[in-house]
Amino acid sequence: MSNVALATRGPVNGTPEAKKVAVGSGVGAVIETYDFIGYGTAAALYFGTVFYPSEDPLVGTLLSFATLGVGFLARPLGGVIGGHLGDKVGRKPVLVASLIAMGLATFVIGLLPTYAQVGILAPILLVTVRIIQGIAFGAEWGGAILMSYEHAPWRRKGAFTGIVQAGFPVGLLLANLTFLVSVHLPGDWAWRVPFLASIVLVVVGLIIRAKVPESPVFEDVKAKDEVIKSPVVEVIKKDWRNILRGIGLRIAETAGYAVSVTYMISYINTNGLAEPSQTLTALCIGAGVGVFATWGWAALTDKVGRKPLYVWVTAFAVLFAIPMFLLVNTGSLLLIIATIVIAYAVCQNALAGAQGAWFPELFNANTRSSGASLAYQFSAIVSGFTPFLTTLLFISFGWVGPALLFALYAAIGLVSALLTRETWGPAERAQTEIEAERQLARDAERV
Repeated sequence: MSNVALATRGPVNGTPEAKKVAVGSGVGAVIETYDFIGYGTAAALYFGTVFYPSEDPLVGTLLSFATLGVGFLARPLGGVIGGHLGDKVGRKPVLVASLIAMGLATFVIGLLPTYAQVGILAPILLVTVRIIQGIAFGAEWGGAILMSYEHAPWRRKGAFTGIVQAGFPVGLLLANLTFLVSVHLPGDWAWRVPFLASIVLVVVGLIIRAKVPESPVFEDVKAKDEVIKSPVVEVIKKDWRNILRGIGLRIAETAGYAVSVTYMISYINTNGLAEPSQTLTALCIGAGVGVFATWGWAALTDKVGRKPLYVWVTAFAVLFAIPMFLLVNTGSLLLIIATIVIAYAVCQNALAGAQGAWFPELFNANTRSSGASLAYQFSAIVSGFTPFLTTLLFISFGWVGPALLFALYAAIGLVSALLTRETWGPAERAQTEIEAERQLARDAERV
């Protein structure tokens, strides 16, 4: 990679605010994930009967998962909006706006009337709020990850973006711990309280994010008058191949998660393999491990590169698809916990950890927000409707159908990883050491 390309990563030794920015972006990721993923848990456990009552519980589950998919369908729109604004007006404004939109939408879910109270209006309102959630979540990631990436030192881009990516399992853990506690509350309070409680996290997040400085890379782009009029159009025109590769990389992670975690919760409960509280406990353990696993995998890419990690983990996921369901089918709580931990901490967390640095490195500085956001969010169309699809596959083929779908997603990620260029190989790492020494020498001369 050329020195010019390396320079678009920001200061070689990072900025003085790098850690604060990473933590601030990570806190926002926690809140956004708590809000968005919490819906998935509620959809699996409650919404099938609350908003879509039916004599057949499976029909209610299908409709509930369909609404879950609507939020994912809206995420690419959020990615387009957030990516465009991130390249035009800056990364920070997008972070603040997306957090406000997500927080208000999630709080409103806790106030929605049920089907028993207002009939068909209830699911209509739920879908509307879910769309707002999806747009906000789609706009969030690009700004958060780029702020951390562009402030971080070159040698530790993976570790610093890993802090942001680790915010997602933290949010997952908080959401499911809240549901684990609220499951004992009477009636609708069991699902309302987790959504209403999110407003506290939103206030805390806004206070932290208000103090985060703008990205030095964006400031440099603006100073050089290199801001593009239509960054989304530009990146699609010139970098569409990397966008498609990024979508393939993401499908293995996010759609794989939709099978191995989101759908698996419903599968375990519907088939009586564990109690809802036990399922949530297993998920909380997986999320707890995932907090450290995500950061650990991300930091590892600074040592071995982004691509090798992705190739090996997706290959493992292909092989793990059938055993994953065989282990859960035993009904053993220990094996269920072990399966969820492996599916999450390895098959999902490792890929998410690598994406934090790899995706920004695939695009130029003045279209980076748009390119990374498009690649990251368009895969949500697939993952959003995966629980719905897996339910249909289970009806037709039993557990083998969802297992093979998981293997297919992993295979798509494997092929995409093989076709995507390495951005942090031995040459880049060696050049970075040279540039870091030069920078230290220049700093010493100034003193």
